[in-house]
Amino acid sequence: METVAEKSVVTLTPSAVAEVKSLLALPENAGKHMRYYVEQGGCSGMQYGMVFDEQRDGDLVSEQDGVNVLVDPISVDFLRGMQVDFSDALSGGGFKISNPNAKQSCGCGKSFKA
Repeated sequence: METVAEKSVVTLTPSAVAEVKSLLALPENAGKHMRYYVEQGGCSGMQYGMVFDEQRDGDLVSEQDGVNVLVDPISVDFLRGMQVDFSDALSGGGFKISNPNAKQSCGCGKSFKA
């Protein structure tokens, strides 16, 4: 059973929405949604993950401009208020995460300490 979030746990900027939509249009991602999560690891203790995935029981689901965003119940408190942006710049491009819950982040931006 899904849990629909009253307010998005993760917010996508318009450029992130556009990139996620283009990736979801690929045949290998048909029927999937964008999942954000945290796991142990990385140089600061926890690291971010994002993957195209199917919805699971207990997921918080939010919709942003046609993109369904999934967050598992364990990751919710670590990701609440997180913003995801995307840049197609040749240098430093890709998805960028801004997380207000991160007390310390590593230089690569892929891991944090809560």
